[in-house]
Amino acid sequence: MNQELVMLVSIIQSGMMFAPLIFILFHVARQVLFIPVAVICMTGGLLFGPLAGTIYSIIGLTLSSLVFYGVSRKVPKLTARLFKMKNKLFGQRKLNVKQITVLRLIPFVHYHMLSLCLMELKKGWRAYTSASFTTNIPLAFFYTVFGHYIRAFSPTLIVIILCSFTLLVYLMREKQTVIKWQEFFQVGN
Repeated sequence: MNQELVMLVSIIQSGMMFAPLIFILFHVARQVLFIPVAVICMTGGLLFGPLAGTIYSIIGLTLSSLVFYGVSRKVPKLTARLFKMKNKLFGQRKLNVKQITVLRLIPFVHYHMLSLCLMELKKGWRAYTSASFTTNIPLAFFYTVFGHYIRAFSPTLIVIILCSFTLLVYLMREKQTVIKWQEFFQVGN
């Protein structure tokens, strides 16, 4: 009986060594399984705690973004479909990195559509990877900590947080002034 217990404990411990790797790979598989990013990050907070869960989520989200980068280059129909969705939501304007970072915190905004916005903004694999890593840090941190402490949050607090993110997106927008050609080159009276 004692020998079986020792063997069971060793199996559990060996499985725990692979749990972070499985969790990171689950982030990559998430896009095929249609599971929201926030759910996976919150699960990381529940399973690994705030610090380790955040680190594993950042790694997983960055790998997921890199896989998307490769797939989008190979499947132009996917890219065209996401561009169509982006143009419906945001029009022809380009989002900046700060806006993308805040929009990634809103669970209802498509994660890979924002990755496409990053690809549009940052040309080249290296610049895209750096920007993707940077924009994933607040996302992973917030939802992992949120997942760790989710039992303590009230529905009112959740609504306040979502409203504050919406306000942040509005405040971080790029302000542009459009001057028509005729107004700019007015003939003197």
